[in-house]
Amino acid sequence: MPKLYRKRTILAKTESTVGTDPTPTGAANAIKVRELTIEPIQSDEVTRDLVRGYLGNFETLLANTRVQITAECELAGSGAAGTAPRYSPLLKSCGFSETVASGTSVTYVPVSAAMSSCTIYYNTDGILHKITNCRGTMSIACETGAIPTISFTMTGVFNAPTDTAAPSTTYAQQADPLIFKQGNTSGFQIHGHSGVLQSWSLDMNNEVVYRELVGGTKTVELLDRAPSGSLSIEAPTLATKNFFTAATGSATGTNTFLHGTTAGNKVQVSCPQSDLGAVTYGDNDGVVMLEIPYTAVPSSGNDEVSIVYT
Repeated sequence: MPKLYRKRTILAKTESTVGTDPTPTGAANAIKVRELTIEPIQSDEVTRDLVRGYLGNFETLLANTRVQITAECELAGSGAAGTAPRYSPLLKSCGFSETVASGTSVTYVPVSAAMSSCTIYYNTDGILHKITNCRGTMSIACETGAIPTISFTMTGVFNAPTDTAAPSTTYAQQADPLIFKQGNTSGFQIHGHSGVLQSWSLDMNNEVVYRELVGGTKTVELLDRAPSGSLSIEAPTLATKNFFTAATGSATGTNTFLHGTTAGNKVQVSCPQSDLGAVTYGDNDGVVMLEIPYTAVPSSGNDEVSIVYT
């Protein structure tokens, strides 16, 4: 019988000990995703380059063998205020801490030490790939008239795949998404201006490396981050807000929005110290737009981005 590509599942669970499989289950750790791909063997190729008296290819050896997973989730809460969304192990493994206020909120902010890691089970119609010590990077993409998304690119340690039946999955702690639009999305501000927003994006740009040294252990490390993004708003009058002056100055400013309308499915994303880049003009339905790139910079440390679920 052929394997069916559509029959794919992903489970993820935070590791108590980095690199040790915590055995995620379909009942507790299955994640709803829109897109899901795997590079089951990602490696550096080393050719032998022998000197010999005839032509032809040389044998190639694989070094630093690792696995990369990409997954795209809908940007939505768990459905219950104070309960983390099911994809929280991926968020934490992208260099975020998690702070839960029971019944109220779950807050994610960057950390610079004691990074979490997770184990991912990727099953494609009965073939199981267990990927341990996963760490990665994430991005958020929002555009009016579409479902906002949070995307993860995770790198982990290779383990030999096995013939294992697909898990029975229970999907929970991921509320139905809302379209990014007026009425569902509110509170947008950029440098104190409550603009008319068409799109907004953020990429954490984490520096992730795989290490496999003699005498050490196979490990994935998160070494740095450089969060940045862009947004598109209707161009205001210069008297209302001069973004060209703001971009050429040195001041940082607000950059935030709230998506969602009901408790348990509200997500507040903020980059409070956003430094604006080179502003350009754009066109949307014949309306003049400003395309504004930004860089999220820290103030006192580990405060350049926050994602709060309420």
